[in-house]
Amino acid sequence: MTALNNNIVKPKVWQMIGKTISPNATSAEAIQEASLDFEVVKRSNIHPLPSGINIISENSYFTFRTDTEAILGDKIGSDYAVVQNTQAFDFFDSIAGGKNLIKYETAGALGYGETIFITAKLPEHIRVGRDDLIDNYLFLTSTHNGTGCITIAFTPVRIWCSNTLNAALKNCTNAISIRHTASAEEKLKSAHKMLGLSDQLTVELEAIFNRWTRVRITDPQVKRLIQIAMIPNKETFDKLKTGREAELSSHYNNMVSSVFDYAMTANSQQEHTTKGTLFGAYNSITGYFQNVRNFRDEESKFKSIMYGTGSQRGQTAFDLCTDFAKHGTDALILN
Repeated sequence: MTALNNNIVKPKVWQMIGKTISPNATSAEAIQEASLDFEVVKRSNIHPLPSGINIISENSYFTFRTDTEAILGDKIGSDYAVVQNTQAFDFFDSIAGGKNLIKYETAGALGYGETIFITAKLPEHIRVGRDDLIDNYLFLTSTHNGTGCITIAFTPVRIWCSNTLNAALKNCTNAISIRHTASAEEKLKSAHKMLGLSDQLTVELEAIFNRWTRVRITDPQVKRLIQIAMIPNKETFDKLKTGREAELSSHYNNMVSSVFDYAMTANSQQEHTTKGTLFGAYNSITGYFQNVRNFRDEESKFKSIMYGTGSQRGQTAFDLCTDFAKHGTDALILN
């Protein structure tokens, strides 16, 4: 079980691996400050044969940085198109339109530059209760290794504890994804619609979170919600469903206990918006990944919270809380 220090709030996950951008910087300036001003080239893979002949592939490619010559991806298909960092980031400037609608906060890269990202803070915030504020961000990530898409996501962050609350609503997506194909650059020009989606999400999430602050939830119900949200596989699901909790692994039980301890004792969980409320139950899971769980390194934490296990568990918790607000304890029954 992880011991908690309730007075420590860790930095936003992107601040741990990215470069803080100067105020009022353009995307081009942000790219330079974060050392992302490199070019990526795609080349055919070459297959040397025992006879000494080299076969140039027509359907297998690799990508590399021209400045360091670091290989970024070596199993890339013919339809993959390189989108340079400048092209991916340009759309943010088109949204800002010179009106300071957004402020670049952090930009950086994972690995040798296989994945790059930039975060932009929006002027609006979500207010929960009287003074529990949530900052709103647009988060863009792109890859150069042949996997993933260019993704622009609406990402709220609770100021009190830096919890990333990037959940999608059933009636409104929180992200736009663009595949790395020949049409990617053209599609990026229409990505400004994410700003409109963020306005809608701000209104809807503020209503949802404030509603959750008025929904009371008991400690046993919180623990059950955590158990369900943190289910790692079908075996664990079946044991919980059939009441065989004595057979659950110690690793899973310790993880549930850590989340529950955070839910009950963290300073951010003692606010009038969170203590004994459904909003607090949701924050206990997002806060666990941000402030409690130990990761192998900062990049692993970034990947988990932004689009990996932490993000997936947060979405499951969001969906469970949505159902609990409608159906009460029945939402915690496994079917």
